[in-house]
Amino acid sequence: MNTDKAESQDLQPTILSYVKDLPNLCSLAGLACTLLAIYFSFLGVYHAVMIGMIWAVAFDWADGLIARRMEGRTGNDRAFGGQLDVVIDIVSYGVTPAILVLSYGKFEPIFLLGAFLMLAASAIRLSYFSVFGLAGGSKYTGLALDNNSIILVFIFLFEGIFSGGVFSVILYISGLGLAALNVSEIKTPKLSGNPLHLFIPAI
Repeated sequence: MNTDKAESQDLQPTILSYVKDLPNLCSLAGLACTLLAIYFSFLGVYHAVMIGMIWAVAFDWADGLIARRMEGRTGNDRAFGGQLDVVIDIVSYGVTPAILVLSYGKFEPIFLLGAFLMLAASAIRLSYFSVFGLAGGSKYTGLALDNNSIILVFIFLFEGIFSGGVFSVILYISGLGLAALNVSEIKTPKLSGNPLHLFIPAI
């Protein structure tokens, strides 16, 4: 029995063996875009933040499309990729928007509360999805987190219309509104499964 257990451990793949999996490489590319978005948030270069956020969405959607078209992937490959996606999602769609709101609000304490609520809603939303999956096999319960980035980038298109102080309030309220939608009971469609939907972040 101990021999069988030792052999099973010997056959266990190494951690870095999953890095060569193309969908996982795509996920990590999205994480790199997310890191750039966070970096430029601290620098206050918001047009670069928007580019990083939207590319992160594109890579996130692309990794699933690639995975479904690849042959020979094992159950462990799929499970690892799913876990990697969840970990990266909390950074891309939870941490990054929260830091964006904090940065645009000049890191004033009042913005810390909003950033926490956004991050907490993201964590709760991802945990719920990990347990229950899609409602009816086709729709999310609550607004999917990738939509947060798309909506925030769209809102930033109108930044030049308002003064910095007014737009920081708009961004703050928008972030809280998205957080409320993330943990709501509304049903929203799954955008990431359709190759044509990649045109949304492209546009």
